[in-house]
Amino acid sequence: MSQTTQPLSGPIAIVTGGSRGIGRDTVLRLAARGVRSIFTYRSNEQEAQAVIALTKEAGAPGVALRLDTGVAAGFEAFAAQVRDTLGAMGAQRFDYLVNNAGTSSAASLASATEAELDAQFAVHFKGVFLLTQKLLPLMNDGGRIVNISSGLARFAFPNRAVYGPMKAAVEALTRYMALELGPRRIAVNVVAPGAIATDFSGGMVRDNPEVNKAVADHTALGRAGLPQDVGPVIAGLLSNDFGWVNAQRIEVAGGMHI
Repeated sequence: MSQTTQPLSGPIAIVTGGSRGIGRDTVLRLAARGVRSIFTYRSNEQEAQAVIALTKEAGAPGVALRLDTGVAAGFEAFAAQVRDTLGAMGAQRFDYLVNNAGTSSAASLASATEAELDAQFAVHFKGVFLLTQKLLPLMNDGGRIVNISSGLARFAFPNRAVYGPMKAAVEALTRYMALELGPRRIAVNVVAPGAIATDFSGGMVRDNPEVNKAVADHTALGRAGLPQDVGPVIAGLLSNDFGWVNAQRIEVAGGMHI
């Protein structure tokens, strides 16, 4: 599914997983700054359409493209869609990339299967690596990339033995991206949210009062995070206000497990 916008000027971002949670808030924060987004969704077109409507209200209409970031075989076709969509938006290249899409895993060292390891690797590392690689020819020099990690890359938590290390790998990849893309003046940073009240992990932090309280009790600011705590940080990192910040990990967790 593709929605086109009227030709406008100004920066353009690509945000994976932009129809829900942190990705959704990021798209809306960017729209409020006049940045148009091409954002992806995996299956729920209705959610994507709702985000499009909100970006139109903000005056920076977004475009939704379906993509499963765990299936690298689809990246070539997706890049072609991006190229066509940019043309419809009156542009040849985009400026910002947010590698946000992700899936949860509650596997422990003892319970994890090879299939689950492969699935998490496909989305969280392989997908980020290969999708970025595929989109770089369409990105403006001087652009910015934000990858999404997790507080679980810094501290250990039960039943996150697959998910946490995958996010740690993204943090290492971010530094290598920053090094290799330096000649193109593309800055690359990573944002690591703490426990955020979204539908991620089946809405566990948002919908389970005991889990929500446990998170709050281990967070210096005394509550679980919300998407609107993270979206502005990502949008800010993409702006010129943070133009000299590069290869950095920024944890947005309210002081969780200090």
